[in-house]
Amino acid sequence: MTIDNSQPSILAAPPPVGRSLTFQLIPDADPRAALARLRDGFSLDWGVIGIGEPVVRALGQTVEGLRVFPALAGPACSVPSTQQGLWCFLRGQDRGALFDLTGKISALLDGAFVLDDALDTFVYAGGRDLSGYEDGTENPRDDAAREAAIVSAGQGLKGSSFVAVQRWEHDLSRFRSFAPERRDAIIGRRADTNAEIDDAPVSAHVKRSAQESYDPEAFMVRRSMPWAAAHRQGLEFIAYGESLDRFERVLRRMAGLDDGIVDALFTFSRPLTGSYYWCPPVSGKRLDLSRLGA
Repeated sequence: MTIDNSQPSILAAPPPVGRSLTFQLIPDADPRAALARLRDGFSLDWGVIGIGEPVVRALGQTVEGLRVFPALAGPACSVPSTQQGLWCFLRGQDRGALFDLTGKISALLDGAFVLDDALDTFVYAGGRDLSGYEDGTENPRDDAAREAAIVSAGQGLKGSSFVAVQRWEHDLSRFRSFAPERRDAIIGRRADTNAEIDDAPVSAHVKRSAQESYDPEAFMVRRSMPWAAAHRQGLEFIAYGESLDRFERVLRRMAGLDDGIVDALFTFSRPLTGSYYWCPPVSGKRLDLSRLGA
């Protein structure tokens, strides 16, 4: 499976450091001019651009499959929706470069969008979550990754992708207070070997989120990265799919909405944000916004 017009950073490995940006569409602002500047001025090696349903509606357009992130509540857990108009994930080798790129993106969008949030992310311990467990073990690769993450057909849609973005905050003090056996049981893998535990509890994260256990299968390409502030830390969860249905089926099971069993991940972590975006394809060396009439 070969698709040449997807944003290249979608399938690229996570960078040493990243920055997750969300922008709010200014009420009553016409986003057309700002999106045209973004289309012409955004360099594809900067990262990934995603457009939210509020912007698509403001343009009087539709993107089949795009919707607002759902707010969910399960037994003793909740999943918030904090949908914004536009999301950008920036890639870099150092934070100084990301600072400069943030200014460039903000200037391109000036007049129609305001920066809502910026979060710096980083690679930890060779690709582990801050809990110490390897992240993204079951990511599909090569053609399987393209099939899972990239839309394969449709005028103005081929080469695009959908992305789910959630910020999770970890209570690492609580997690580290658990015995190693309990920590392994929460995740469903051995911390030292990354081996899956066959007889892990049904609430183990690996069992709740096993992508091959859904019908149809729910494989996604995860590009999540840790984040840390002075007193708070967690994971910026980023998952690309050719359909948002893949992610949503997993999320609903994690929240216990299928069978009442909540993912054990909620014992030490909770989502703070949740949003969906459509990542447009590219034409030549720039974003292809024809689906939006731009």
